[in-house]
Amino acid sequence: MFRRLVAAAFVAIVAVHAARAAENVTTFRLDNGLEAVVIEDHRAPVVVHMLWYRAGAADEPPGKSGIAHFLEHLLFKGTDEMEAGEFSAVVEANGGSDNAFTSWDYTAYFQRVAADRLELMMKMEADRMRDLRLTEADAATERDVILEERNQRVDNDPGALFAEQRRAALFLNHPYGVPIIGWRHEMEGLTLEDALAFYRTNYAPNNAVLVVAGDVDPDAVREMAERHYGPLAPTPGLGPRLRPTEPPQLAERRIMFEDPRVAQPYVIRSYLTPTRAPGAQDDAAALTLLAEILGGSGLTSVMGRKLQLDEQTAIHTAAFYDPLAYDESMFGLVVVPAEGVDLETAEAAMDRVIAEFVAEGVDPAQLERVKTRLRASEIYAQDNIQRLARRYGAALTSGLTVEDVAAWPAAMQAVTAEDIVEAARRFLDRKRAVTGWYMRARTAEVTQ
Repeated sequence: MFRRLVAAAFVAIVAVHAARAAENVTTFRLDNGLEAVVIEDHRAPVVVHMLWYRAGAADEPPGKSGIAHFLEHLLFKGTDEMEAGEFSAVVEANGGSDNAFTSWDYTAYFQRVAADRLELMMKMEADRMRDLRLTEADAATERDVILEERNQRVDNDPGALFAEQRRAALFLNHPYGVPIIGWRHEMEGLTLEDALAFYRTNYAPNNAVLVVAGDVDPDAVREMAERHYGPLAPTPGLGPRLRPTEPPQLAERRIMFEDPRVAQPYVIRSYLTPTRAPGAQDDAAALTLLAEILGGSGLTSVMGRKLQLDEQTAIHTAAFYDPLAYDESMFGLVVVPAEGVDLETAEAAMDRVIAEFVAEGVDPAQLERVKTRLRASEIYAQDNIQRLARRYGAALTSGLTVEDVAAWPAAMQAVTAEDIVEAARRFLDRKRAVTGWYMRARTAEVTQ
């Protein structure tokens, strides 16, 4: 009885927080096509200003991989009003911080500052949306920077190389198979004109989402946006994103990756799966809970309990799923075998556990624990304005709507045990997967 009362109270608290969040989100669109979201939170005099472009690694021209990330670096060079490096220096001088990041579906730029510095941030960000001024020297310098970044983060990390190869095998035709940082041989050929061509097309108000979160008034934010972003010209004829699609996968794919630098071998499988779609998030919600139940915790998940605790054939297990992508996504399973257990045995154990899970179904107590944890996560998210801003920006640049963002927590809570098992039956199909073995090389030679 007591547990039911606590659960009911928790649900009520979540409902209050969800209602408050919905009431504090305002949207508008400028005449030039700029979409804007304002999230009010007046608990501290701080604001996060984020500008998201619907242009990422999956939108690059063929043969120009890495151009989206390359341009992200170049945007911190000069404009017609600011010198190279001045943007970040001004943010810092005003007590704030700034940065940027690139994904397959978007590139985003943000600043976190005192609320009374918002208009200055908006003025500077609007300036570099259309008035970037680059030189051949700028391009050469930043090309060297991203090549060194690839060298450090990918080429010198066997785990990163393995992940890159697995993704390329999963997405044979779709550009999600191309690394965000780019293939080295294509990065080496990136030019100033490549960057400017991508910039002129994609960095435009009708290809952007402005997200402002914090101690702000929506009407004041709109006035500032009209003043600074409103005069910018849109890119004419900018249509929907047209990307190659994956052909039907008819056979399982396998990768054996060997490297003498591998410290701990493991087996991993990635499945092609659907993502959150506008107005249709049920499959993604079921897959989200499936990942939590199968491998969300080494102590309480299905794989963790059976393989780590009961059988002790694994020292680590995990399941992962990314519900947010413009096109298809992936669901993954990982087993790190215990000492003396080979990868073939580890993979067989993983498959056996999945088969048993589908046959036995979901433990109701575990499902309730997972849902409670997700509800708590939603509440905690309300206290981080940067996290909230990122949630909306990533969703809108991935094809979703503000309504979809608001509906997502309820969609996850509505998932039943039967929905989760059905998702496992439908989507954990080895014919739509890549299975990878990550292992030490049997030779001392390293192939680069």
